[in-house]
Amino acid sequence: MPGTLYVVATPIGNLEDITARALRVLREVDLVAAEDTRHSRKLLNHFGIRTPLISCHEHNEQQRQEELIGRLLVGASIALISDAGTPAIADPGYRLVRACHAAGVPVIPVPGPSAILAALSAAGEPTDRFIFEGFLPARAAARDKVLQELRDEPRTVVLYETPHRLLAALAAMAMVWGAERPLVVARELTKLHEELFRGTVAEARAHFGAARVRGELVLILPPFAAPAPERDLKEVLRELLVDRQLPRKEAVKQVAKEFGMARSDVYRASLEVGEVEGEKGNA
Repeated sequence: MPGTLYVVATPIGNLEDITARALRVLREVDLVAAEDTRHSRKLLNHFGIRTPLISCHEHNEQQRQEELIGRLLVGASIALISDAGTPAIADPGYRLVRACHAAGVPVIPVPGPSAILAALSAAGEPTDRFIFEGFLPARAAARDKVLQELRDEPRTVVLYETPHRLLAALAAMAMVWGAERPLVVARELTKLHEELFRGTVAEARAHFGAARVRGELVLILPPFAAPAPERDLKEVLRELLVDRQLPRKEAVKQVAKEFGMARSDVYRASLEVGEVEGEKGNA
């Protein structure tokens, strides 16, 4: 019987966020496949776990999977972890998981910390529908194209960004989305200098431009709300005068206030709409 690949989520900052199940799995498996063995060894040492480590990162995942699949097929159990958070979510791992499915090796998720979900849960924006776009492209033209595509997105948008590219990204957002577009920036989640910024793109530029930005960043763009179409003057008058049979004087008063017009101008426009009940036959 083949062994099992466990996809294990690890803390994104605060080590207390690791689950009891994750600790048990990391102790019991035969091998831990880690994005960075040096980083992960510190995590395992902290919890007194002595399971052997092997690297499996973006640059060697394709080659490493043959070796790992071979071990799994002869009964070994392996835990896949990334530097922080959930493996295969904007991190290496999906190729190995896909290869396991193809080889008939069971894959079991051990859920836990995720920067995406942590940011969304605290952002105060709609989460019934959202999309994750990963990191924005580094090149300006490609980045602007993505931002243009996301401008009118009706779902909440979640992005990752690096500290040294944040200000350039915010400047591009101001150009494409408008400086007054609302934005949430989550920084260093679960860590000592955790920050959750809510404001406009312009305010974010001022805030994060005041000092050197450090730490991991999650950007959340609320759903696009299309501005209400401008109501046609005569359409509104027709609704009040004909459909609702409002007295002309009252209708003119309401419409003048809504459109910021002189009552005399609204009155003349109302005469083109039609007669009001009670005014018929009167000069």
